[in-house]
Amino acid sequence: MESGMESGRGKELASGSAGGPVDGPVGGPASRSAGRSPKRGTLVGAVVGCAVVGCAALGGVLMVAPPERGGPPPAPGPVARAETAVGAGAPASLPDLVALIGDREAHLRAHPGDVRSWAVLGAAYAERGERTGDARFYPKAEKALRTSLRAKPKKNVEALDGLAALADARHDFRTARKWGEASVAASPKRWTAYPALIDAYRGLGEFKAADKALAKLVRLSKGSAAPRSRVLTRAALVYRDQGLREDAAAALSDAVALASAPAERADSLAGAGELAWERGEPAESLRAFEAAVRADPDGHSALAGQGRALAALGRTPEAVRAYRAASEKRALPQYAWELGELYESLGQGGEARAQYDVVRERVREGTAGGVNTDLVAGLFEADHGAPEAAVRLLRDEWERHPSAAVADALGWALHRAGQHEDALVFATKATDKQHVGAVRSAPYAYHRGMIERQLKREGPARRHLEEALRISPYFSPLGVPAAKEALGALDQV
Repeated sequence: MESGMESGRGKELASGSAGGPVDGPVGGPASRSAGRSPKRGTLVGAVVGCAVVGCAALGGVLMVAPPERGGPPPAPGPVARAETAVGAGAPASLPDLVALIGDREAHLRAHPGDVRSWAVLGAAYAERGERTGDARFYPKAEKALRTSLRAKPKKNVEALDGLAALADARHDFRTARKWGEASVAASPKRWTAYPALIDAYRGLGEFKAADKALAKLVRLSKGSAAPRSRVLTRAALVYRDQGLREDAAAALSDAVALASAPAERADSLAGAGELAWERGEPAESLRAFEAAVRADPDGHSALAGQGRALAALGRTPEAVRAYRAASEKRALPQYAWELGELYESLGQGGEARAQYDVVRERVREGTAGGVNTDLVAGLFEADHGAPEAAVRLLRDEWERHPSAAVADALGWALHRAGQHEDALVFATKATDKQHVGAVRSAPYAYHRGMIERQLKREGPARRHLEEALRISPYFSPLGVPAAKEALGALDQV
C-alpha cells in the first residue's frame, strides 16, 4: 500500500447544553421486525427480542437500579485499559475485556445504583460480542445499557454511545443513527459520540452525513484525549466509501504508526490488509494481516484475511488453517462461507456443503441474539440456496439500509432469481457514483457484468467483467473463473 503517503485529506488528518431525545427505539430486533412478512427465507426464523427496560440480570439475579453516583476509577491495569478503550470506541484486547466485565459485575452486585457502571458494563458486553462473534452478549449489553438509561434518562451520553455501538454491532444502522444523534444532541462537543454515528451513516449509505460527522470528529478530537489512530481509522473507512483509496491508505498508515495499544494497532493493520486485498494485492495484504495477528493473536478478521490472501497466492493448506482459526476466534457466517467456496473451487463438494451448513447455523445464532443477518443471509442464499427467498430478505434490507453493499446484493439475488431487468437497476446503483456506488469493487463490477451478459448487452458486460478482473484478479475463488469463462464466451459473439 502507499505507506507513508499523505495525499489530500489523509494529510490533513495526520496533523494533529440541553438534554437531547433519549426515547429512541430499542437497539435490537423489536424495531427491525415490525411490519415484516413472516416468510423470511430458509435462513432466518423468528427474531428473539430482549428489550428489558430499567433492570438487568447479573448471575441470574434481577436487579433494579436507583440513581447513584459512580465509584472511583479503576486502578491502572487490564480493567482500566479496557474501560478507556471501550469509552473511546477503540478495540480492547479480549483478556482486558473479560477483566473489565468481571470487575463491573462484581461492583454492581454491591452497588446496583451505579448508573455509569451499568453503561460501562453494557458497552463492554457489546464489545465482547463484537470481538468473539457471540451474539449472546448483545441482549446482556442491551439490558445493562437500558438499565443505566432508565435510571438517568437525561444527558446519559455513555449509555447513548453504548446503545449506538450495540446497534452498529447488530447491523441495525437505523437504530444506531437515532442513538448516535441523540448522544450528539445531548452533548454536542463530545467527540466520543461520533465514531458509532459514522458507522451508522455508512451502514445506511448516507455518505455525505458520514463525511460531515467525520469533519466534526476531527475538529472535536484535536487537543483532546481522543486516540488519533481511531480518528484516522474511521477516516479511512469514509475515504474508502468515497473511492479515495490513496487517502484511505495514507490514513491507515498513520493510524498504524500512532496506535498506542496492540489491539488498536492490529485493528488499523487489518484495515490496511483489507484495503490492499480490495486493490488486488494479496502479497501486500498478507503482510498487513500477519502483522495484525502478531500484534493481537485474538484478531479474527486478520486471520480470515490471511486465509483469503493465502488462497489467492496458492497456499491452500495454510489458507484452510487460517480460516479455521478465524472461525474459532469468532463464529461469523462469512468465514465459513469463504472457506466453503474455497473447498468448492477445489472440487471438494462434501467439505463445501459442511461449511455451508455452518453458515446457516451461524446466521440462526446471530438472529437469535438480535443481529440483523439479512445482508449476509440474502447474498449467501442467492448463490447457494433459495434466490427467491434472498430477494425477499434483501428488498426489506434495502428499505432499511440503502447502501452500496445492499444494492449489489439485491441486484445479484434478483439476477439469480431470473429478474434480470430489475437486477440491473440495483447493480447500477451499486457501481454508479451518482447513486451510492463510489467504491471500486471487483465483486460489484463482476455482478453487474454477469447481469448485463444475461441481458445480451455485450459491450457493457465485457467492460464490467474486465474491470472486475483489473481491480482484483483474485476477488473470489468461484467468481474469477466464472468471469473469465464469460469473457471468453463474449469474445466469440
